[in-house]
Formats: sequence, structure tokens, C-alpha cells
Amino acid sequence: MQKSIFALKRDLVEVGRRVYDHGFVASNDGNISARVDDKRVLITPTGVSKGFMKPEDMVLVDMDGKLLSNTGKPSSEVFMHLRIYKDRPDVNSVCHAHPPYATGYAVAGLAMDKCVLPEVIIVLGEVPLVEYGTPGTEEFYAPVLKYLKDHDAFLLANHGALTIGKDIYNAYYKMETLDHAAKIQFVAKQLGHLNVLKSGDVDKLMEIRKRAGITTSSPCLSCEEDGSCDITTAWSGPENHPDREQLVRQVTEAVLSRLK
Repeated sequence: MQKSIFALKRDLVEVGRRVYDHGFVASNDGNISARVDDKRVLITPTGVSKGFMKPEDMVLVDMDGKLLSNTGKPSSEVFMHLRIYKDRPDVNSVCHAHPPYATGYAVAGLAMDKCVLPEVIIVLGEVPLVEYGTPGTEEFYAPVLKYLKDHDAFLLANHGALTIGKDIYNAYYKMETLDHAAKIQFVAKQLGHLNVLKSGDVDKLMEIRKRAGITTSSPCLSCEEDGSCDITTAWSGPENHPDREQLVRQVTEAVLSRLK
């Protein structure tokens, strides 16, 4: 059942409070939105802390970004949200924040593409590193688009993180999962070893993912039992991700080298 605009405003306020209380944003950072219907979107206002918003602060815009409400100004990232809604009809909420551990990966130039935690493989799959672009411009969100079809969570190089979902809470919970996973992986690396799952175990988790109705085809790249992962290290460094054709070529070369 479609929620009313007032109910969506309350959800945005609550999720904004959680994002702020969890330290996923500081000051007035971040932006969250919700699709009202095919023609309208609610988004958090610019210049207001996510921890102290009120329902009446939420801004209503059409799919072209035209202001439909009399309250405030929409987030400067509004056009990123609108483009995601246009390209992914199944998405009804977008959450952009700067969670410290996930953002740490983004600043270090690292994708989260290791097969480590079962829950993360099922819910998020691989989390790509998206090339840097100037915030508030098309340059910022354009690189996201090439990953959008196959992913629900993204690391934004030198900036933060982005998650999308079927509703406001679904998008937010993915942000929680993303930063929690990043923190666990960070701790494991400090302890000296990041243990990855066997490819057979990953295949089973991907089947669970399919049965759960998760339609994005973003597999977590399988790694060797000893932790070495030729496919992953071939494209997860600080440089920009290759396009899909280049990735397929790298995967093919890695597989052929193993067969030899």
C-alpha cells in the first residue's frame, strides 16, 4: 500500500535522525528522498541537520526538479536522486551519507568486493567504488549510472556512500549494513587477516539472494580459499573501475591463467 505524503515525511524525519545519531553524517551533510508517485519526490532540505528535521521541512519536487512545495530548498543532490528514480523504477528511496568506515574505504580507493560476510553478500553483493565527481553537479552522479542496474549500494570516491531501496527504511538499513561490514573488515585487517568465503559457499548465498527476490545481479566476486583473489585485485585498487567489457576480459584472463 502506497504511503501518504505525511507518512513519508515522518519516515524521512525518523531516518534522518537515525543517520545523524549513528554518526553517518555531520553538520548538515547527507540527503534522503522518497518517491511519492510517478511524478513527485520528497527530499530532505538543504542546510538542515538530518538530526533535527521536522515533517514540514521536507521538500516536494517533480521529476524534473521543479519545486512543488513552499518549504525550503531541496538538497543540492536532488538531480542525482531524480535520475536514479528514472533509471530504476523499482527504487522508491535514496539515501546518501558519509558513514566513517565505508567512507574510509572510498577515500582509500577500495571497493568492498571481498566475499566475507554472508548477510552482506545476500543483501548488498559487491559494493563498487564509483569515480569521483564534483558534488552538486552532474559530474558527481554520472559515474553512478553505469553501476546502477546491478547494484543497490555504492562507495563514492573521496566522498561517501549511497544506498537505494524499495522504501525509506530499506535504503537506510542498507547504509547500516554497508558501514557495519566496512567496520568489521577494517578490524579484521588490523588483526592481520581477512578470511574470505569459499566460492562454493558464495554460490549458495547467491541462490538465497535470488530466492529472497533480490533482482540486481551484483555477485560478490569469489576468492581463493587462501585469501588471494586475482579477479578482485585486478580491478579494486585506487584507480577507477573498468567498464563491463574490460571487466569481462580481466575475468576471462584470470580464469584462463588458473586453468593453466
